[in-house]
Amino acid sequence: MDINLLSLKNYMRQITLPDIDIDFADRSIILGQLKHRVAKLDSGKKHNTGVYANEIPHNPIDNLSTIEHKTAEERGYFKLDFLNVTIYKEVEDEQHLTQLIEREPLWQLLEHDEFNEKVFHVNGHGELLRQLKPTSVEQLAATLAIIRPAKRHLATENWETIMKSVWIKPTDESYYFKKAHAVSYAVAVTVHMNLLCEAMVKV
Repeated sequence: MDINLLSLKNYMRQITLPDIDIDFADRSIILGQLKHRVAKLDSGKKHNTGVYANEIPHNPIDNLSTIEHKTAEERGYFKLDFLNVTIYKEVEDEQHLTQLIEREPLWQLLEHDEFNEKVFHVNGHGELLRQLKPTSVEQLAATLAIIRPAKRHLATENWETIMKSVWIKPTDESYYFKKAHAVSYAVAVTVHMNLLCEAMVKV
Protein backbone atom coordinates (compact mmCIF):
# COMPACT_ATOMS: atom_id res chain seq x y z
CA MET A 1 0.00 0.00 0.00
CA ASP A 2 1.36 3.45 -0.91
CA ILE A 3 1.63 5.90 1.96
CA ASN A 4 1.46 9.61 1.37
CA LEU A 5 4.51 10.75 3.35
CA LEU A 6 3.32 14.33 3.68
CA SER A 7 -0.04 13.19 5.06
CA LEU A 8 1.73 10.89 7.49
CA LYS A 9 3.95 13.73 8.73
CA ASN A 10 0.94 16.01 9.18
CA TYR A 11 -0.87 13.26 11.05
CA MET A 12 2.10 12.72 13.38
CA ARG A 13 2.19 16.44 14.21
CA GLN A 14 -1.43 16.26 15.35
CA ILE A 15 -0.81 13.36 17.73
CA THR A 16 0.01 14.27 21.31
CA LEU A 17 2.16 11.49 22.64
CA PRO A 18 1.64 10.79 26.36
CA ASP A 19 4.26 11.84 28.88
CA ILE A 20 5.30 8.81 30.88
CA ASP A 21 7.37 9.24 34.02
CA ILE A 22 8.44 6.09 35.85
CA ASP A 23 9.85 6.39 39.35
CA PHE A 24 12.66 4.15 40.60
CA ALA A 25 14.57 3.94 43.84
CA ASP A 26 17.62 3.46 41.57
CA ARG A 27 17.10 4.01 37.85
CA SER A 28 20.55 2.65 36.98
CA ILE A 29 19.32 -0.89 37.69
CA ILE A 30 16.67 -0.84 34.94
CA LEU A 31 18.89 1.13 32.57
CA GLY A 32 21.55 -1.55 32.97
CA GLN A 33 19.07 -4.18 31.77
CA LEU A 34 17.28 -2.19 29.05
CA LYS A 35 18.70 -1.40 25.63
CA HIS A 36 18.06 2.33 25.31
CA ARG A 37 19.15 5.61 23.75
CA VAL A 38 19.56 8.82 25.74
CA ALA A 39 17.34 11.80 24.91
CA LYS A 40 18.94 15.13 23.99
CA LEU A 41 18.02 18.67 25.05
CA ASP A 42 17.98 21.54 22.56
CA SER A 43 21.21 22.73 24.20
CA GLY A 44 22.89 19.57 22.88
CA LYS A 45 23.32 18.17 26.38
CA LYS A 46 21.75 14.92 27.54
CA HIS A 47 18.28 14.93 29.05
CA ASN A 48 18.47 14.23 32.80
CA THR A 49 15.77 11.54 32.78
CA GLY A 50 14.62 10.89 29.20
CA VAL A 51 15.44 7.70 27.29
CA TYR A 52 14.15 5.88 24.22
CA ALA A 53 13.54 2.14 24.41
CA ASN A 54 13.03 2.09 20.63
CA GLU A 55 15.65 2.85 18.00
CA ILE A 56 16.34 6.49 17.22
CA PRO A 57 19.23 8.12 15.32
CA HIS A 58 22.04 8.36 17.84
CA ASN A 59 25.75 8.79 18.33
CA PRO A 60 27.20 5.26 18.73
CA ILE A 61 29.99 6.55 20.98
CA ASP A 62 27.93 8.16 23.75
CA ASN A 63 24.50 6.66 22.92
CA LEU A 64 23.02 10.19 22.75
CA SER A 65 20.16 10.82 20.36
CA THR A 66 21.15 13.07 17.47
CA ILE A 67 17.63 14.58 17.46
CA GLU A 68 16.52 17.07 20.11
CA HIS A 69 13.73 15.50 22.19
CA LYS A 70 10.93 17.88 21.13
CA THR A 71 11.75 17.35 17.45
CA ALA A 72 11.97 13.62 18.10
CA GLU A 73 8.45 13.67 19.57
CA GLU A 74 7.15 15.49 16.49
CA ARG A 75 8.64 12.68 14.39
CA GLY A 76 6.90 10.02 16.45
CA TYR A 77 9.71 8.86 18.73
CA PHE A 78 8.44 7.92 22.16
CA LYS A 79 10.42 9.16 25.16
CA LEU A 80 10.21 7.64 28.63
CA ASP A 81 11.38 9.52 31.71
CA PHE A 82 13.05 7.29 34.29
CA LEU A 83 13.41 9.18 37.56
CA ASN A 84 15.39 8.48 40.71
CA VAL A 85 13.01 9.02 43.63
CA THR A 86 14.86 8.23 46.82
CA ILE A 87 11.75 8.02 49.00
CA TYR A 88 11.06 4.58 47.52
CA LYS A 89 14.18 3.22 49.22
CA GLU A 90 12.14 3.26 52.44
CA VAL A 91 9.34 1.15 50.92
CA GLU A 92 9.61 -2.45 52.09
CA ASP A 93 7.68 -4.21 49.33
CA GLU A 94 4.69 -3.91 46.98
CA GLN A 95 2.18 -4.49 49.78
CA HIS A 96 3.77 -1.73 51.86
CA LEU A 97 3.65 0.66 48.89
CA THR A 98 -0.04 -0.12 48.32
CA GLN A 99 -0.77 0.62 51.97
CA LEU A 100 1.13 3.92 51.77
CA ILE A 101 -0.79 4.96 48.65
CA GLU A 102 -4.20 4.00 50.01
CA ARG A 103 -3.75 5.48 53.49
CA GLU A 104 -5.25 8.95 53.88
CA PRO A 105 -2.41 11.23 54.98
CA LEU A 106 -2.71 13.75 57.79
CA TRP A 107 -3.22 16.70 55.46
CA GLN A 108 -2.96 19.34 58.19
CA LEU A 109 0.70 18.42 58.70
CA LEU A 110 1.48 20.16 55.39
CA GLU A 111 0.70 23.48 57.07
CA HIS A 112 3.61 23.07 59.50
CA ASP A 113 7.08 23.97 58.22
CA GLU A 114 8.83 21.48 60.49
CA PHE A 115 6.98 18.79 58.55
CA ASN A 116 6.59 20.19 55.01
CA GLU A 117 10.30 21.08 54.82
CA LYS A 118 11.03 17.33 54.90
CA VAL A 119 8.51 16.43 52.19
CA PHE A 120 9.42 15.63 48.61
CA HIS A 121 8.34 18.36 46.13
CA VAL A 122 6.62 20.73 48.58
CA ASN A 123 9.54 21.77 50.78
CA GLY A 124 10.02 25.53 50.61
CA HIS A 125 6.36 26.16 49.83
CA GLY A 126 4.87 26.29 53.32
CA GLU A 127 3.16 29.63 52.74
CA LEU A 128 1.32 28.31 49.69
CA LEU A 129 0.34 25.11 51.54
CA ARG A 130 -1.08 27.15 54.42
CA GLN A 131 -2.98 29.33 51.96
CA LEU A 132 -4.50 26.55 49.86
CA LYS A 133 -4.79 23.85 52.56
CA PRO A 134 -5.06 20.86 50.17
CA THR A 135 -7.08 17.94 51.57
CA SER A 136 -7.06 15.50 48.63
CA VAL A 137 -4.68 14.15 46.00
CA GLU A 138 -6.47 16.22 43.35
CA GLN A 139 -6.06 19.44 45.36
CA LEU A 140 -2.44 18.59 46.14
CA ALA A 141 -1.80 17.99 42.42
CA ALA A 142 -3.25 21.43 41.67
CA THR A 143 -1.05 22.92 44.40
CA LEU A 144 2.02 21.39 42.75
CA ALA A 145 0.89 22.91 39.44
CA ILE A 146 0.50 26.34 41.05
CA ILE A 147 4.11 26.19 42.21
CA ARG A 148 5.10 26.31 38.51
CA PRO A 149 5.36 29.77 36.88
CA ALA A 150 2.47 29.47 34.41
CA LYS A 151 -0.16 28.89 37.11
CA ARG A 152 1.27 30.88 40.01
CA HIS A 153 -1.41 33.55 39.53
CA LEU A 154 -3.99 31.04 40.83
CA ALA A 155 -2.45 30.95 44.31
CA THR A 156 -4.99 33.40 45.75
CA GLU A 157 -8.06 31.89 44.06
CA ASN A 158 -10.63 29.53 45.57
CA TRP A 159 -10.65 25.83 44.71
CA GLU A 160 -13.56 26.10 42.27
CA THR A 161 -11.70 28.71 40.21
CA ILE A 162 -8.42 26.83 40.46
CA MET A 163 -9.88 23.56 39.19
CA LYS A 164 -11.48 25.26 36.19
CA SER A 165 -8.20 26.58 34.82
CA VAL A 166 -5.18 24.93 36.42
CA TRP A 167 -4.89 22.19 33.77
CA ILE A 168 -5.39 24.43 30.73
CA LYS A 169 -2.21 24.65 28.66
CA PRO A 170 -0.83 28.21 28.64
CA THR A 171 -0.72 29.95 25.25
CA ASP A 172 2.60 31.71 25.93
CA GLU A 173 4.59 28.46 26.25
CA SER A 174 5.44 29.24 29.90
CA TYR A 175 6.35 26.25 32.05
CA TYR A 176 3.41 24.42 33.58
CA PHE A 177 2.68 21.03 35.13
CA LYS A 178 0.53 18.66 33.09
CA LYS A 179 -2.21 16.98 35.08
CA ALA A 180 -0.83 13.45 34.64
CA HIS A 181 2.52 14.55 36.04
CA ALA A 182 1.01 16.57 38.86
CA VAL A 183 -1.26 13.74 40.04
CA SER A 184 1.63 11.26 39.93
CA TYR A 185 3.79 13.55 42.01
CA ALA A 186 0.92 14.25 44.40
CA VAL A 187 0.59 10.52 45.05
CA ALA A 188 4.35 10.35 45.64
CA VAL A 189 4.03 13.23 48.12
CA THR A 190 1.32 11.37 50.06
CA VAL A 191 3.51 8.26 50.10
CA HIS A 192 6.36 10.33 51.51
CA MET A 193 4.06 11.94 54.09
CA ASN A 194 2.93 8.53 55.29
CA LEU A 195 6.52 7.25 55.38
CA LEU A 196 7.53 10.22 57.54
CA CYS A 197 4.62 9.53 59.89
CA GLU A 198 5.61 5.86 60.14
CA ALA A 199 9.14 6.89 61.01
CA MET A 200 7.88 9.25 63.75
CA VAL A 201 5.78 6.48 65.27
CA LYS A 202 8.81 4.13 65.38
CA VAL A 203 10.94 6.64 67.26
